[in-house]
Amino acid sequence: MCRMMAMGMTLKAQDFTRILKNDKSNSDETSIAAIPIGVSCQYLVMPLTAFLIGSAILLPHNPAAFFGLVLVGCSPGGTASNLVALIAEADVALSVILTSVSTILASLLTPLLVKTLVGSAVSISGLALCKATTQVVLLPVVLGMIVNEKIPKLANFVSRYASFAGVILVSLLCGGVVAQNAAMSLGNSSKMLWQIIASVLGLHTIGFGVGYLASKKAFGLPERVARTISIETGMQNSALAVVLARSVLGADPANASMVGLACLPGALSATAHSCLGSALAVFWRWSDRRRARKD
Repeated sequence: MCRMMAMGMTLKAQDFTRILKNDKSNSDETSIAAIPIGVSCQYLVMPLTAFLIGSAILLPHNPAAFFGLVLVGCSPGGTASNLVALIAEADVALSVILTSVSTILASLLTPLLVKTLVGSAVSISGLALCKATTQVVLLPVVLGMIVNEKIPKLANFVSRYASFAGVILVSLLCGGVVAQNAAMSLGNSSKMLWQIIASVLGLHTIGFGVGYLASKKAFGLPERVARTISIETGMQNSALAVVLARSVLGADPANASMVGLACLPGALSATAHSCLGSALAVFWRWSDRRRARKD
């Protein structure tokens, strides 16, 4: 919630109205045209990939882990993508816009997609999922935007430390989940742990690859824009997936035993997409430098 509120403090209502009016003062025409493509990749590629990988690897053995992976696939909008876009020399302005738009849409699309994809595999309440998503995403972002509008000096001060605080909070949250399930790597469930790790790595790898190829080859977008959409597609809001897993399953005593495993894909995802995205960004920068030397 703190991360979402901090993101809201960086946004204003004009940021969204400018997009709707197709105003070119903040982004170039190509970037604006890329917004629907980027959002579509975020909400189509990742949820479907999570469902397919989870159904093949996790669902037959552990529905809770399958539910957690689907949550990761349906939770775009991670703020770390903006930093990775900067390292990759991608379109940072487009990255921020895509992150903002996908975060706002998450309050509606995330519960809808999760409920549709999970179906009867895991007994969850659609109303509880909507309520949890609204509390974790929509309300904090709106509150942050109100603070930014009414008390801009406070918003600017908080924003200076928001990124660092977000990293610490996510590290503690995901580290606690991994520690809670550390016994899996030592016991008879080690095979399940490796299945979850493989599923998470596969999800993010496909997200980065399809996001880049779809925007570059299918839609003919420029290299910088294709990199941005690749990063925004492959990197997810893993902390949101963990919080939703705890909120939705923890609210039902019958699902209490599933909470730990449902949170694990999100916790592992935070490390996986950060490492993969950073490695990809460094590779792109190295390729640019090498090409520049040749030229």
